[in-house]
Formats: sequence, C-alpha cells, structure tokens
Amino acid sequence: AQARGARGRYRMAGGAGAKLDEADPLGDAPFLAVGEVQGGGPDARILLAAAVERATIEALFADRIVEEDRVGYDRSADLLRATRVRRLDALVLSERLAEPAGDERNARILAEAALDRGLAALPWPAEVTRMRDRIAFLRSRQGAGWPDLCDEALRASAEDWLVPALRGRRRLSELSGTGLREALAGLLPWQRMPDLDRLAPVSFTAPSGATAAIDYSSGEPVVSLAVQNLFGIAVHPTVLGGAVPIVFELLSPARRPIQVTRDLPAFWQGSWRDVRADMRGRYPKHAWPENPAEAAPISGARRSGRAG
Repeated sequence: AQARGARGRYRMAGGAGAKLDEADPLGDAPFLAVGEVQGGGPDARILLAAAVERATIEALFADRIVEEDRVGYDRSADLLRATRVRRLDALVLSERLAEPAGDERNARILAEAALDRGLAALPWPAEVTRMRDRIAFLRSRQGAGWPDLCDEALRASAEDWLVPALRGRRRLSELSGTGLREALAGLLPWQRMPDLDRLAPVSFTAPSGATAAIDYSSGEPVVSLAVQNLFGIAVHPTVLGGAVPIVFELLSPARRPIQVTRDLPAFWQGSWRDVRADMRGRYPKHAWPENPAEAAPISGARRSGRAG
C-alpha cells in the first residue's frame, strides 16, 4: 500500500483505498506491505502491515514495474504537462516532470482542450472565416457537392484536421492562423475552388471602381457601400451565376445605412425620391441625381459644381 495524503490513508496495489487506526505508528510510512484488511470500500481497515522501502519493492517486483508518461492539459497556463511515472500496478513509486512527446496521443489531448474551449476561440484567419461562409452559402444552395464546414461538422471531423495541426505542439496558442488554414486544406474540394470564386466571389467592384467585400455570413451575399458608388447600375448585380441577387446596404457619405435593397433599379425608380430629398439637404457636397441609373458613379464628394 502507498500513503495517499492524509495520515494513515493508503492506496492498495489493486487501486482500492484502506486506512490504519489513527494511533498506529505505521501511519507515517510511505509504503506498507499489507497482510490483512478488514471490510471494503473507503472504510476498509488495515489490520496487519509492515513498513517497506521503495528499493525493496523495486527489487522484488522489477518484472511488474512499468514506466509511463502521464500527460494532461493545464487550462490556466495553456500548456501540456507531462509526468514520468514508475509504478507497480496502482502504486506510484516515483514521478518526475517530463517533456511531452509530440505524438498523436498528446495532439488529441490538445484537440480535446480546443473543442472544450470552443472552435471560435481558435485564431481563425479572416480569409478562412470568409471562405467557410462562402462555402456554407454554396452548400445551402447547391447541396453536398460542397463540404460542411460549420462548427458542428468541424468538431465531428477534428481527428482529420485539428489533431494533425496540433501534433508536436505544447500549447493551443502555438497554433497559428496559417496552421489552421493549412489544416483545413484536406477538407476542401480543390477541384471546385475555381467554381467557388466564380459562384461566390470574395468581393464586388462597383461602377465607381470601389471594391467592397461580399459578406456571406448571414446566408446571403451582402455588400455595404456608399450609394454614390452604385450610380449607373441599371441591372441588379448577382452571384451564383445570376441566381442570387446581392443585398446592398446603401450607406450615406457618413457611412450610415440609408436603405437595404435586393433590386437597385426598383429602388432608383421608387423610394430613391424620398432618400434623395432627405440626403441632399444633409450632404450638399455629394451628388444626388434624379435618375441614378443613368448618372455617373462617384467615389467621395463632388469636387466642384452644384449637387444634383
């Protein structure tokens, strides 16, 4: 038996616990050779025992003693900690700090810690987040030809991408955005990547020449732009080969939202009149033409002339 914290309490070689009477002088011995135990469970009492040295145990049971590394994740320090343990069954004979191996088992321990923390806590590069959104958009429209990269699916497939990415690392913080991007590479249908850029482009270029990112995170393609950049558009822009209209969040010169539309030509012919009446008084240095579909696009304020 081996002492386990409180005086007189011991762990048996088989793993069960037992205790000595409080007044027993053997209560301070680190190891005991136990001859008789009464009862079972946490109240089992050691009735007959003798102190034994660790060296004696190692000499007598050398063929049964094993050495192993026990590894755990220290969340507060974001660190894998390893202890090299020599044991006889459940009796720990010695232990010392060790360097965690960069193997698959320890990568799984880190991966489990990452999943417990939540995938959102990983350092996703912005371009990877946008790519996941774009693929999710295409998957929602075109089906399983595009991989499922939602958090739930990535958790289920962590063995395929997260564990390899963490191999050889001791901390989750050692996983970089570049590492995450490379980790997902095996899940992507690279033969369809040209289709990804064609059907769900990263950005939209306005008639003014201004470029804005297309945000697919809501499940729809959304572009936010100052409205003057879109003058001259007579046919509403789309993605997915013309199947899905871009949702435009039209902004004032101060970058405040003034309208959301999925049909710019209808907006020009309809509620633009009210928007124009309101905006031209607030921002007289900017163009507010009566017919934006036929007006020249502008990026920024007009440099001269009277606002339309």
